[in-house]
Amino acid sequence: MTLNLHSLKSESRKKKKRLGRGNASGHGTYSTRGVKGQKSRSGGRRRPAFGLHLAKHLPKSRGAASLFPKLAVVNIKEINLCFKDGGTVSPKTLRRAGLVDNIKAGVKILGQGSLQVKNLKIEECKISASAKIQIEKMGGKIKSKK
Repeated sequence: MTLNLHSLKSESRKKKKRLGRGNASGHGTYSTRGVKGQKSRSGGRRRPAFGLHLAKHLPKSRGAASLFPKLAVVNIKEINLCFKDGGTVSPKTLRRAGLVDNIKAGVKILGQGSLQVKNLKIEECKISASAKIQIEKMGGKIKSKK
């Protein structure tokens, strides 16, 4: 089938309704503008960005991103469950074990619970004072951020 102008549906050629061409047209007198007011006058609309800074046209974004992203936290009692004697604890091994999800901001080991795993090697993790005491008491070595 070839496409010709006479074969097009009539809806595709519908003309725009002309305003202000008498009451018989259906849009005479006020021409869908209503009565009085700035929007009824000719040229009576404000430009979208009139008279304000760009920042004032944008919505407010509530809250602010923290300058210090939250560290992923792991307690010693959780390390007991996932690591064996002489194991290495690092952000990557903690993620593999499923103890933390996001390691971008870093990982901190806290001292809740008592450590039962011996000779742990801690790498690239921040450590609380109470956790540090327990790890060193069980013969662990810490090579980490301060």
